[in-house]
Amino acid sequence: MPEFINPRVDWAFKRIFGSDDTKECLITFLNGVFEDEFVIKDVKHLKTEQTRHQKRERGVIFDVACETDDGRHIIVEMQKKEQRYFVDRALYYSAKAIVEQAQPGEWDFHLTPVHTVCFMDFIAETGIPCQFRTDIGFGLLEEEGSILDKPTEQQGCKQKEQDEQMGCDSKGQAEQLVPHKRRQTSKTKKSKAWQLSGLRYGFEKMRVVFLQLPLFEKKEPECMDIFDCWIYVLNNMEHLKEIPFLDKYPVFRKLAAIGDLQKLTPEERDYYEEDVKIMRDLYATDKWEKEKRRMEREAARKELEEATKKALTEGRAKGKAEGMLEVAKNLLSMDIPILQIIQATGLTQEQIKGLQN
Repeated sequence: MPEFINPRVDWAFKRIFGSDDTKECLITFLNGVFEDEFVIKDVKHLKTEQTRHQKRERGVIFDVACETDDGRHIIVEMQKKEQRYFVDRALYYSAKAIVEQAQPGEWDFHLTPVHTVCFMDFIAETGIPCQFRTDIGFGLLEEEGSILDKPTEQQGCKQKEQDEQMGCDSKGQAEQLVPHKRRQTSKTKKSKAWQLSGLRYGFEKMRVVFLQLPLFEKKEPECMDIFDCWIYVLNNMEHLKEIPFLDKYPVFRKLAAIGDLQKLTPEERDYYEEDVKIMRDLYATDKWEKEKRRMEREAARKELEEATKKALTEGRAKGKAEGMLEVAKNLLSMDIPILQIIQATGLTQEQIKGLQN
């Protein structure tokens, strides 16, 4: 029985989507992502390390980069751990691919579209909505027939939960943000109508597609098109006893062959195992950091509870003492004997004599 590689591992991900002999996998996946928008017939893999034009310029290395037969540039990334500004980073990567199109000499500034597809092996707490797929696009609208659509809610899963607890109208707040567009395809085609966030005038020049893998909830029988099938397999591949959808989509026969651990060469197995170790260390470190933050929050919560309890107790005691002093004053004004006042209020003789002075 075959045992399959984990596509989240860096070497495995690039083996599936970044090799010339596996272009079929990349093409069918991308056609699923952009179904009803454009069809990719062929791709040419590009160098993944972008040129540094200055010594101090920050380097950029893509996981997978390719150019389609119609000139589009597509970047595919697998992100295993959340970063605070991951959305910004994805935009930066896409912008880098835009800048690299500059040509020496006379140039009319024509840009070919750049699309970045980001697999996210986590749920983003901020930056994008709490949903499996989010498309953010920028550029000038060149097609006729596009329509304005309602805005996507601009909040992450954590913020969405907080807003619901506070009774905030997040949808109303989102409508005050940037509107977006949706491509309207031919009436004879059934469009997936993914909601896009971005500039009011379209998204043709640059788009970033965020796929939060933990939020994909479909089971195998529910996966009907090639895109859903790809996501299901990539989400579960290392746990599968056999790759599904082989009869419906032959590309998964190719995936089953290249993803079989038993068929890897010793050198390939070494590369894979090394990246598995790195990924496991990354997950272990991330888990411990989250546990430490949880423990710190719990300790701070208990400290706050104890301080609040102490303050309330002291406040009650102070309030009670002040109240008894006021009672004692009234009793003294009524010429009640000190002994009886002591019995009635619980105050000391010195405290009562202090009131007399």
